[in-house]
Amino acid sequence: MIIFAADQNKTDIKTRYYGHGKLLLTGEYAVLDGAKALALPTIKGQSMTIKKTRGSDLVWESLDEEGNVWFKSTISLMDFSALSTTDEEVSKRLQKILKSAVRLNSEFLSKWNGFKVETQLEFPRQWGLGSSSTLVHAVAEWAEVHPLMLCYKCSNGSGYDVACAGAEGPIVFQSDSDSVSYTPIDFSPSFSKHLFFVYLGNKQQTETQIEYYLKKGKNRKTLVKQINEITEEMMNVKSLSDFESLIEKHEQLLSQSLSYPPIQEKFPDFWGKMKSLGAWGGDFALVTSKKSQEDTEAYFQNQGLDTVIPFEEMVL
Repeated sequence: MIIFAADQNKTDIKTRYYGHGKLLLTGEYAVLDGAKALALPTIKGQSMTIKKTRGSDLVWESLDEEGNVWFKSTISLMDFSALSTTDEEVSKRLQKILKSAVRLNSEFLSKWNGFKVETQLEFPRQWGLGSSSTLVHAVAEWAEVHPLMLCYKCSNGSGYDVACAGAEGPIVFQSDSDSVSYTPIDFSPSFSKHLFFVYLGNKQQTETQIEYYLKKGKNRKTLVKQINEITEEMMNVKSLSDFESLIEKHEQLLSQSLSYPPIQEKFPDFWGKMKSLGAWGGDFALVTSKKSQEDTEAYFQNQGLDTVIPFEEMVL
């Protein structure tokens, strides 16, 4: 979404871009090999506001969900190096994104105008809902390049998360060596009141997990076919029991390929089913529960996990 708040010829131009966060319901890891993945944009995301200034540098500030500055940098428009920064690693990542955007559109930031850029998260950074993918989406829109093209210049991920950033509802995403497609679908299960997302409190590094899968994943071609079948069934699932069977099967397949234990084994006395999402075992898990929200929250709070979010409060 783009909102122009002033005439473009004035120095106080403001432009705002926005991207939604993401969750991957099916196809984690296997999406890298071309599996169909059912992806869910989240209600909360990240905005980016640009204000033209009289200077000749980029002044960048990133705010967390409470409005506190967590990253700040002054960036040279000559080579995108950090003239000053509060975090070298974040600066390197930002430099890579900006340079890649310029390679895709040589007119981007070519006028030597200064800008004040402010990003604002709506969710905690540690949740893993897409602070990076929403940023790539926003910069791509600012640079007037395709978000997925920019994504592939910057990372080795599938791009589903960047596709989610610009989506207005659930999508089926598929990428292979020849093409990329993502199709909006109607995914609003009648049993959604029994679905919750639990933050596991152990944020995974996506790039590291991708490398592990690409090096260590077993039976990957067979896995793609099996995940495709699960995704197709998931799109049309009607009952909670069938849904639970599908997520249990999905967990078993990933466990066998990655040699990781299913997340359910960490909570053997939980009455519902559990499924890891995205980078396995790190960020959020999907859980099913026929008990009340209060009982479900109480169980996980007793396990030291305080963030339990109902499906309808999380998914766009």
